[in-house]
Amino acid sequence: MPDTWEALEHDCKNCRECSLWETRTNVVFGVGNQNAEVLFIGEGPGANEDAQGVPFVGRAGHLLDDMLEIIGLKRDDVYIANIVKCRPPQNRDPLPAESEACMPWLREQFRLLRPKIVVCLGRIAAQRMIRSDFSVTKEHGQFIEKNGILFMGTFHPAALLRQPQNKPEAFGDFVALRDKIHEVCEHTY
Repeated sequence: MPDTWEALEHDCKNCRECSLWETRTNVVFGVGNQNAEVLFIGEGPGANEDAQGVPFVGRAGHLLDDMLEIIGLKRDDVYIANIVKCRPPQNRDPLPAESEACMPWLREQFRLLRPKIVVCLGRIAAQRMIRSDFSVTKEHGQFIEKNGILFMGTFHPAALLRQPQNKPEAFGDFVALRDKIHEVCEHTY
């Protein structure tokens, strides 16, 4: 695998490891600060993200931006990526083979970034990154240490748009994130 962000992104954008490349408009590699200590991971791009090649740019992305702003962060302070880099047709959940084919890209992003905190946005990301039986509704906002890195699962912004009654709990997760950032991160946000 390449040793620079630019080379990794170039190779990723030419990926044909699963069938998702056949229907994508753009590879959605990731966005943000390549020296960030906090990594946000979603499940995969939707239609807006596929069209623009940037993660979380639709209504859910605007909500994520608002939640970051409330705790004093911007996209430029964190890094945002997805489990799969190409949009699954009709926004269906990524198939296990698709997630598996894409994981080397995320692992390399992880290796280059070396985050201290990973926030999994939604069930699919949390179950892939934290634990296969992770329940966002029951375990959201809890920090789980794995290999010296703190992982937290929280509600996906798109799910919050569909179920706004969960917004107060999600806000609480972001407040806990802010506190944890102040506790373990070296950068001043």
